[in-house]
Amino acid sequence: MQPRWLPKFDLHRLILALAVLGVLATFGNSFYTIYQTQRQLLISSTLEANRVYAAKLATTTETMLLSAQNQLAYSASLLAPLLQAGNGRALDGEVSRLRLQTHTFNSVVIVNTDAVVVAVSPETLQVKGAKLSSSISQQAIAAQKPLISDPFVSLSGNYLITVSYPIFNKAQHYLGYVAGTIYLQSASILSTVLGKHYYQDGSYLYVMDRNNTLIYHPDKKKIGRHFYENPVVNEVLQGREGSQTVTNVDGIEMLAGFAPVASTGWGIVAQRPLSATLTGLDEQMRGALMRMIPITLLILFIIWFSATVISRPLRQLANKARLMDQQEAASNISGIRAWYFEAAQLKQAILKGLGLLNTKIDKLHNDSHTDPMTGLLNRRAMQHLLDGYLLRPKPLSVIALDIDHFKQINDNFGHDVGDEVIVSLAQLMQQDVRPDGALCRSGGEEFLLLLPDVTLEQARIIAERLRLKVASHEMATAGRITISLGVAHWPGHEESGLAAVLKRADESLYEAKRQGRNRVVVTDAD
Repeated sequence: MQPRWLPKFDLHRLILALAVLGVLATFGNSFYTIYQTQRQLLISSTLEANRVYAAKLATTTETMLLSAQNQLAYSASLLAPLLQAGNGRALDGEVSRLRLQTHTFNSVVIVNTDAVVVAVSPETLQVKGAKLSSSISQQAIAAQKPLISDPFVSLSGNYLITVSYPIFNKAQHYLGYVAGTIYLQSASILSTVLGKHYYQDGSYLYVMDRNNTLIYHPDKKKIGRHFYENPVVNEVLQGREGSQTVTNVDGIEMLAGFAPVASTGWGIVAQRPLSATLTGLDEQMRGALMRMIPITLLILFIIWFSATVISRPLRQLANKARLMDQQEAASNISGIRAWYFEAAQLKQAILKGLGLLNTKIDKLHNDSHTDPMTGLLNRRAMQHLLDGYLLRPKPLSVIALDIDHFKQINDNFGHDVGDEVIVSLAQLMQQDVRPDGALCRSGGEEFLLLLPDVTLEQARIIAERLRLKVASHEMATAGRITISLGVAHWPGHEESGLAAVLKRADESLYEAKRQGRNRVVVTDAD
């Protein structure tokens, strides 16, 4: 006989409680796992995007400075006879031309060997005839070679850097130097290159010189400050490229990518607030939650209703429902013998809910492998394909392609038209993709076409056909565009060869760019 002090359990309520607990636990665990997975994926993707972003801007800055030096070099060749002849009017005309023709420099000066300014543009600076005593001027005269200075305050009170080039006559006698200045706290070519990369979500980029001095920042009040305790700055000023999470001086957690500018020792850092990166995820998960809650509530109601007339079958369903996060959960629930109508309906409801949950998970998984703009495979999906090729080796041809002069499309028509061009090109290429081929968007305007069991010559023919098709196609707004393609082949053995074929395809693409674009370059296997 059961002692009176022992609690009496209502089997119906106990079974119901266990069933509800199992469903909610599975739902919560699955939802939390999906959230954490997507959160880490977004963080990793943002870090990598910022690293690539910073690297591209570093390359752009490097190119801009090289172009500035080339302009000065050409001008220096013209200035030598004018400087020897003391032709002041001609010198004034040349510095004005140099400043106004490309708007690369905020001001231009010609300095002779006595550190005296013999010509200046604009003349409003009122430094013509002044003798420069700064270390920057003395360094340029002593070095007698092209230089890019550290930031300093000029005689006219501007915070700037100078790009200088020596002037020699035909006998190679040093006559002085011509220098262009780029302002750091006013509108300049540097702010034009970098300033358009500032977004309303809190993302921004900044540039540090080799002395830990901030030389570009969206907040001009911060320009000229020194930062020594920032780990990202320390890394990039040591010539390293990479990405990491960092807390800025305002206490905001940022996802930063960084890259050095080799010729100057500068470091470019592009960063985005962590909160801005996760905003989209929160909205996505909230929408998924709102769609899943009604189904879950329906399942719980069916469990409660059936529990009033069930004992053993319901107990089995409740026990199995607690293990719904396991892969074999569906098969286990299907194996329960529901010998009356109510139990059979409940079993089907649980399986339906589990199927819908798995469908949501599969959709999120598919979204993480698909480029949202074009619908093509992204880099993550491409890596899965490559891993599969390594497990089942087979010959593989790779075509790397890139839209020619894409920056001009963005500059001339805007980024929306640039996005339309990318989408249209993706649709155009998909028309001719082999059933066993894979088309991936590897970044920006760059794509990869993976062709298993295709020879190098066949891949070349496919690439050439694709090039001609694109060149003859009229885009809606941008008109006709061209693409450059690089082709490489992997015979299907040697694990290191798969990575190498991607590199060779990329190198072939850049060789096509160097040869003039709108062409196919093929690289034979090593």
